[in-house]
Amino acid sequence: MLGKTYLTRQASLLVKFARTTSDSELSAKLISKAADLKAQADPMPDRDQSPEAPDVSRAKQPGT
Repeated sequence: MLGKTYLTRQASLLVKFARTTSDSELSAKLISKAADLKAQADPMPDRDQSPEAPDVSRAKQPGT
């Protein structure tokens, strides 16, 4: 599954490209796709809330 940050960046890039093109049809399609990506990203949490990797331990190591 793609994350909120990735989808938001992609949407932002599509809007940027839409602003630079002189083809109004292409611009409309890019804006539409950006809106779709934004709609997918909006309900997602702001940060990755997945559990830590199993090999990561926050416990203090002996001797440190």
